[in-house]
Amino acid sequence: MTAGQNNSAGATAKTGKSVLRLGTSTYSYWHFTPEKTPIETVLDAAAELGLNGVEILHRQMESEENAYLQKLKRQAFTLGLDLYNLSIHQDFVHDDAEERQQHIDHTLHCIDLAHEMGIPSIRVNSGGFRKQGSFDDLIKAKGWVEPWKGFTMDDGFGWVIDAIERCLPHAEKRGVLLLLENHWGLTTFADDMARIIETIDSPWLQAILDMGNFIFEEDMYAAMARIAPHVRIAHAKTYPGGGSWYSLDLDYARIFRVLLDAGWRGYCSIEMEGAEGAATAVPKSIAMLRQAWEEAT
Repeated sequence: MTAGQNNSAGATAKTGKSVLRLGTSTYSYWHFTPEKTPIETVLDAAAELGLNGVEILHRQMESEENAYLQKLKRQAFTLGLDLYNLSIHQDFVHDDAEERQQHIDHTLHCIDLAHEMGIPSIRVNSGGFRKQGSFDDLIKAKGWVEPWKGFTMDDGFGWVIDAIERCLPHAEKRGVLLLLENHWGLTTFADDMARIIETIDSPWLQAILDMGNFIFEEDMYAAMARIAPHVRIAHAKTYPGGGSWYSLDLDYARIFRVLLDAGWRGYCSIEMEGAEGAATAVPKSIAMLRQAWEEAT
């Protein structure tokens, strides 16, 4: 095996052992509170902690002006960090075509933002059959999966698949992968998430696994295995100090083994969702995940 092959496989030259490429989402440092944590601050913290990269939450960005985008790209490069994903929000489950088009246009715009920052992928959501209420209500409704009166699940899948397909030519042109995440709605369950990805069947649509979001599956680890062949980035939810909405006792080593058995070699992105401050909670998360990786490999 050549050195280049080693690098592309994420393996060490001496042992051939897979290497954990660990980063953090900027979300770990900002949980949608009124005062945003600057992304520049997260980049500095990630470099200080010895992480490999940072995933940017679109809603955390202070601006979309080119000067700001290039500033972030320059800072990350100077610190030796990859910017590996732009995590965006959209919802393709709308019965109104004009509303769906607004979310398609937003996705196309974010593809351009990622391209300008040299980011090779964006997180996309399916969306779901929204009801009025908070995130707590979403949990009570098991992900807002149940269709609205007069509509069916097939309607929802049709809207989502059509919307994503409309985004793919621009994604390919810009060299930015679309990564569908199990982020409630029509991706609450692994078989439904796989249905979207496998129906579209494009190399420019792959998956993000959120380790903490298959909570309504009978067997969350089997659900993770179902989508593992499509996964390019893993979101490692951690809960120091107790979760903001719920806490899970995840077997991270088992999850890493599931992903590695499916051929995964991508980034693991920390999404610290605990009540403890990021300054202490993120280092704890790093240590825990590195230990789990050692156990897995």
